[in-house]
Amino acid sequence: MIVLQNASRWYGQVIGLNDVTCQIGAGITALLGQNGAGKSTLMRLVTGQLKPTTGEVTVFGLRPFANIEVYRLLGYCPEIDNFYESMTGREFVVYLARLGGYGPTEARRRADRVLETVGMADRCDKRIAGYSKGMRQRIKLAQAMVHDPRVILLDEPLNGLDPVGRREYMDLLAALVDQGVAVLVSSHILYEVEQMTRSILLLHRGRLLATGDLRVIRSLIDKHPHRIRIESQEPRRVAEQLVRLPYVLSMQFDFAGGAIELECKEPERFYDELPSLVVENDLPVSGFSSPDNNLESVFRYLVGG
Repeated sequence: MIVLQNASRWYGQVIGLNDVTCQIGAGITALLGQNGAGKSTLMRLVTGQLKPTTGEVTVFGLRPFANIEVYRLLGYCPEIDNFYESMTGREFVVYLARLGGYGPTEARRRADRVLETVGMADRCDKRIAGYSKGMRQRIKLAQAMVHDPRVILLDEPLNGLDPVGRREYMDLLAALVDQGVAVLVSSHILYEVEQMTRSILLLHRGRLLATGDLRVIRSLIDKHPHRIRIESQEPRRVAEQLVRLPYVLSMQFDFAGGAIELECKEPERFYDELPSLVVENDLPVSGFSSPDNNLESVFRYLVGG
């Protein structure tokens, strides 16, 4: 749906995005990176607010810059709020629907539908000036959905939402994907992104470091030492068996927590063989986990943190 080919964007002498080539398709894709990594620049290139300095950006085969046909296909939630504060939420969404070319009746019908979808039907007649950050995020999503776009781009959409609101927002995005809408989510909050999707684009200082399925990227770096925590009431007896494995590099006891923390150079092989080892030796293992088997560890490794 979205293709960037050697796309770069410069702001004078500052490079916002540097020679990025990638494709973004169906489902939820997370655009990750620290502040200043180039996430917002990429979003603005895709939405046609900026023109690439070099390279090319296309959306459904069309160049998005100043292209009305592309605008009809996209919904966009910018990170920065830019509301008409004196309007109510309903008036704001209806107004943007009218700007999108819908008549008064159709604009009102569409606004009512999306306001119900985002959970603002009972609060949309209050002035936006009195809205909380979470309510503003919901209204931004409503205006992005009102024209039934094929792609929705969300720049830091979970900012200001409480835990329940975040969960509801994520469920709503999943429902949009089930309807065939592609979603690109920009965020620097890694653990929240990990709950939404496994498909990532990782930017660092304007460059694309990694793209694809998180599990595949994780497997590519598993040749490096991988930390695993084994919980047991008899950690010494368990350690006696685990230390014999040739791919276990080091081991440390956590007697207070009833666990062993080890480093392993072949984690997939370890996970495959652990169940048999436990059963054959009647080892009292109550659980295991890996602090390295998550998005944050992948991010730290790729950016060299």
